[in-house]
Amino acid sequence: MKPYPFTAVVGMPDLRLALVLSSISPAVGGVLVRGEKGTAKSTMVRALAGLLPSVDVVDGCRFSCDPESPDPGCPDGPHEGAAAAHRRPARLVELPVGAAEDRVIGSLNLERALAEGVTDYQPGLLAAAHRGLLYVDEVNLLHDHLVDALLDAAAMGRATVEREGVSVSHAARFVLIGTMNPEEGELRPQLLDRFGLTVEVASSRDPEQRVQVVRRRLAYEADPDGFAAEYAASDAELAEDIQAAQRLLPSVKLPDDALRQIAEVCASFEVDGMRADIVTARTAVAHAAWAGRDEVSTEDIRVAARLALPHRRRRNPFDAPGISEEQLDQALQDAQPDEPGPPEGPDDGPDGPDDDGPGSGSTPPPSAEGGPGGEPRQGDPGGQPGGDRRHGMVERAGKAFRARAFEVKGTGEGERGRRSRAITDNGRTIGVQPSSVREGRPHLVATVRAAAPHQRARGRDGGGLRVRKPDLRFARREGREGNLVLFCVDASGSMGARARMREVKTAVLSLLLDAYQRRDKVGLVTFRGTGAELALPPTISVDAAASRLDELPTGGRTPLAEGLMEAARVLRVEGIRDPRRRPLLIVVTDGRATSGADAVARARAAAGLLDGVTSVVMDCESGKMRLGLAADLATHLGADHVPLTEVAADALTGVVRARTSGRAA
Repeated sequence: MKPYPFTAVVGMPDLRLALVLSSISPAVGGVLVRGEKGTAKSTMVRALAGLLPSVDVVDGCRFSCDPESPDPGCPDGPHEGAAAAHRRPARLVELPVGAAEDRVIGSLNLERALAEGVTDYQPGLLAAAHRGLLYVDEVNLLHDHLVDALLDAAAMGRATVEREGVSVSHAARFVLIGTMNPEEGELRPQLLDRFGLTVEVASSRDPEQRVQVVRRRLAYEADPDGFAAEYAASDAELAEDIQAAQRLLPSVKLPDDALRQIAEVCASFEVDGMRADIVTARTAVAHAAWAGRDEVSTEDIRVAARLALPHRRRRNPFDAPGISEEQLDQALQDAQPDEPGPPEGPDDGPDGPDDDGPGSGSTPPPSAEGGPGGEPRQGDPGGQPGGDRRHGMVERAGKAFRARAFEVKGTGEGERGRRSRAITDNGRTIGVQPSSVREGRPHLVATVRAAAPHQRARGRDGGGLRVRKPDLRFARREGREGNLVLFCVDASGSMGARARMREVKTAVLSLLLDAYQRRDKVGLVTFRGTGAELALPPTISVDAAASRLDELPTGGRTPLAEGLMEAARVLRVEGIRDPRRRPLLIVVTDGRATSGADAVARARAAAGLLDGVTSVVMDCESGKMRLGLAADLATHLGADHVPLTEVAADALTGVVRARTSGRAA
């Protein structure tokens, strides 16, 4: 069955352009496609492979070497002289989310290296994608070390495997395309920066366009080959245009004035590092070639900046990507080379005509209703402080700070992360174990030590070491794991004082940022009035949790028991879904229980449902007269009791210093 035609996809001009520019110039660094589910991200990427020109490869080369310019370091080489070659279509290689590192970058056969003294390299997906497309669906769900390896290969054009002192390297030049749904979690900013371009896609709200999408999809499913034939001519024409742009690309000029504009734009948006400037320049050159020009223009730079800069403006995981079109236009205008203008008139000052009207380029002053252009200031929904009072008071969080680190007790075997101790695939070696216990990378020294006593019995005659499977030993490594951090937040009236709730939300936001940095899943349970609700099911999207927290209203009684029971239910269900990820419960409350009969007794009983769960009670009680109810709850939960003022790492340091100095005195 033929893939869906590229030119049959309805709408999404930015994604279409970004994919084409990356195909023209793979040095751009690939494309990250962000968007909600069901927006044809995968369909368009798979269709792109059919537009790429076929490639000539050396016969028998597993690394797709070009016969005209073979890789001198190819593990299957050297390819000297007029090597036999054949032509094949450009490949689209898809990387599954659960792929292991050896499957991605390749692996060395350590047993053959020990027994036969040869380097037997098994190529991975990066080798298969050389001179083609590498597509990673749900790239935000990949382990960070795999994303690092992908982006390193895409940037350097080579993949390297180093293991037990043996190093193998091969060419790996490909167009990297990743897709992700932001609702399922974000990539770290430093990984986002490694993607050349980014595009936000969303489903159309135009009924006519939606009808057209459905009609074409149904027609394709009814007759895939016939539908593809209808668009074969338009796809072929687009493929020819891409090849023409590829031929023109080396001759496109990037003048100094254009480089100055690029530098001015990147500086005005305060992006970190120089990668933004380089990617913008490469994209502008590719766009000029696509437009058939031999020199980069301001329009090329404008298009390149719109695609290359939005994801590089994020300062923390809670920032939304994007750039201001007005700021971009102003930066381009400021960087324009000076040109002689008409002589000054009697009413013209040294800076030009005295004109504050529309089109003068001046920024409109903030209106009385909020920010520039009358938009409400961030943090004041509807322009009114305090938010929507129909469902309770809403108080915004302040600026996040570096939070104190909390760990789950014991040693786990969960997903790789940075919070709690765990037995993982990386980390420091704490022992070795036989192959019957664990599979993975053999431990070289332990394997040699196990095989050495048997060499005489195995008839070794001076050749390589004779290794059998029972000799293999595997490293037992201790590292860090990510956990499920479940916040159970009291949103009752006793928490409703604006100053207190602002402090609470700021502390929880800081803990969310800490969870993001430690690769945790997070969930949010809130309780107020007469019950509790799961405001956010466990997810790796900490920005979604931050958004729910920011909109959290307060008011009503305190159903503490219901909150704890809902937290126990969520942890029980999540334990079935993801049993390897150990939980950390953070209860944010002043300890009061005022909803229903025997509220305090029921809360104590509910605490028993959380027996064995590592818990922290964040005590929000303030003032001179304190009841100590949160400390009592911590005792029943077997939890750490942490006052709200000691959540910050700096505050904890101060407490430790004060206690240490007191003992010394």
